[in-house]
Amino acid sequence: MKISILDDYHDTLRTLPCFKKLGGHDVSIWTDHVQDVDALADRLHGAEALVLIRERTKIQAPLLERLSNLRLISQRSVYPHIDVEACTRLGIIVSSNMHPGTPSYAAAELTWGLVLAAMRQIPQQMAAMKSGTWQIGVGHTLRGKTIGIYGYGRIGAVVAEYGKTFGMNVRVWSREDSLARARADGYLPAESRAAFFEECDVVSLHLRLVEATRGIVTATDLARMKPTALLVNTSRAPLIEPGALVSALRAGRPGMAAVDVYESEPVVGDGHPLLALDNVVCTPHIGYVTQQEYELQFSDIFDQIVAYAAGTPMNVVNPDVLKNSSLRR
Repeated sequence: MKISILDDYHDTLRTLPCFKKLGGHDVSIWTDHVQDVDALADRLHGAEALVLIRERTKIQAPLLERLSNLRLISQRSVYPHIDVEACTRLGIIVSSNMHPGTPSYAAAELTWGLVLAAMRQIPQQMAAMKSGTWQIGVGHTLRGKTIGIYGYGRIGAVVAEYGKTFGMNVRVWSREDSLARARADGYLPAESRAAFFEECDVVSLHLRLVEATRGIVTATDLARMKPTALLVNTSRAPLIEPGALVSALRAGRPGMAAVDVYESEPVVGDGHPLLALDNVVCTPHIGYVTQQEYELQFSDIFDQIVAYAAGTPMNVVNPDVLKNSSLRR
């Protein structure tokens, strides 16, 4: 098969052991990011299978309608960036392993790294030292403080465990079924949503982005936070009301933020308002970007291609495309 892989920024995939699974196929790897439909249609011309790295590129109907040879999109996890309805209409299978019960430990570890970096001002202290200044302020100890986990799913549960290990009090706010799991794991829900934001020293977001969660963290929520509190977002930027985080940080509640996700990515240059704030630690969406996580994810993604090539597609999220033989190309 002719396979195209988008957005492999560091040309990493060909170095992974699992890349051998694509032996015998014609593989093209693109290391830059392009969203322009004309440019994508040109570079994906003739592709029969498309590999996506998470949600880096939107794959919508205007592009799909120009890819007459495309039969399969293979990726892992959620797929809000893919027009699944258009794929079904055009006879394109979307395979995406949802890895139930398997958290991204890489994302959880980055979350905790950001908590430590922000509370101890590690990036700012490093920058000051490189410029010739010895110490620029006093940080905060985590032990004895309260961390709030907003969304007790796979990653949220791991971050809660890290907080407990560091001697923090853990509070949870989530849907009732998730709160039941948190209680079973020994964690207390907050008394109310307002209390959650008012009492926590660290609030870490671990929600999936769907219509019901878009903008779920409001300016009012942020204004309730302590001037010494930290807001961490390694999930999705649109979980927070547009513009609310920058305004809240400028107003001093919360006093700090650590962010790995943005409304529009990649963020290139210094134009993003969060980059201009001294009380923010920013990273370029690297929550899942580790050698080990890539091997885990792309082993699944390449298995889906191998299965399709063998005539047994797996992890199909649009099964109607299989039922209607007229949709097959």
